[in-house]
Amino acid sequence: MKKETWKFVDSGRQTAEFNMAMDEALLEWHSEGKIPPVIRFYGWEPAALSIGYFQKAAKEIDLDAVKRHGLGFVRRPTGGRGVLHEHELTYSVIVTEEHPNMPAGVTEAYRVISEGILKGFHHLGLEAYFAVPRTEEEKDSLKNPRSSVCFDAPSWYELVVEGRKVAGSAQTRQKGVILQHGSILLDLDEDKLFSLFTYSNDRVKERMQRAFKSKAVAVNDISPHKVTYEKAGEAFKKGFQEGLGITLEPYEFTSEEIAYIERLAKEKYASDEWNFKR
Repeated sequence: MKKETWKFVDSGRQTAEFNMAMDEALLEWHSEGKIPPVIRFYGWEPAALSIGYFQKAAKEIDLDAVKRHGLGFVRRPTGGRGVLHEHELTYSVIVTEEHPNMPAGVTEAYRVISEGILKGFHHLGLEAYFAVPRTEEEKDSLKNPRSSVCFDAPSWYELVVEGRKVAGSAQTRQKGVILQHGSILLDLDEDKLFSLFTYSNDRVKERMQRAFKSKAVAVNDISPHKVTYEKAGEAFKKGFQEGLGITLEPYEFTSEEIAYIERLAKEKYASDEWNFKR
């Protein structure tokens, strides 16, 4: 049986606003039937903090610290909590809700898409697996996260290695299209990460940072060999092809498409109106 062909984009390291604009543009073009489903990999230059669509920027984020570290800053169109994008491979999956392999439920669609991430970790030689919240307490914590930090919180079918979270993902559905994107941490500066959020006092911050170490881990802290952006890209490209049963072929942007993305980045994702809307 012939495998379905999806498009593949590795846009390299881009600004925070460009990254979010490209995801939105690809979603839009897919919804209009102009392009097939897409898998995209990217990095961030400069490093950036992204916050979830529903987060309150001024209340939860230390914006002076963001500036002090020279970070980009952007609100994602997806939910979830704050993510420091520095040493990581970020992925996005754009596919119509009507796709025959996509379950209607958000949780089950997340599970199907994340199969590609799982296989990618296996290609890196890491024994990743899906953890599912089982107790009522764990399920309640999904609905009421106590932390503004993404990797501090559990989620359905989160990917873990040795009991610690190694990838954080979020999903939105717009115009009949699923957009799931997420971070695969290669290395992590925990002190920098925790300096970017506001806390009621220093004791709370210290307690949360200690707890974080037991819940999340970067790939290079557990991998027997150094994993670069390029090496991760190779592993997860194979992983998505296997996990979703697809073939990936490169997508070539036209100059008009790049101009559209750049305009969207400037007018929407670089604007205070978008980033500080809550």
